[in-house]
Amino acid sequence: MDLKDQLKALFHEHKEEEVKVEKTENLSIWMQDEALECHFVKRKGKPTTIVKKYNGADKDFKLLTKEIKTFLGVGGSYKNEEIIIQGDYRDKIIELLQEIGFKTKRVGG
Repeated sequence: MDLKDQLKALFHEHKEEEVKVEKTENLSIWMQDEALECHFVKRKGKPTTIVKKYNGADKDFKLLTKEIKTFLGVGGSYKNEEIIIQGDYRDKIIELLQEIGFKTKRVGG
């Protein structure tokens, strides 16, 4: 008997609800006409993906960085008008940004 069965035995009247994970079509950030650049560099020997040339507000940077990090399940940050993601995820980031509505450019390698 697993935990789910034990909880059902304790709480008979509780009904299970389906949890839907939605894509962020309603992500309200500023969309620009210029293409974003996805770079791959090694910093201190570790692979890093950097998204450059986004000229939105700081609030938009935070939202876009958070969206990329949660989509990939990795760490990262933004500073000096660059979004820094740990690991080489250029293809996945480009795919996500294009789904959101950005134009993208793959730079390097």
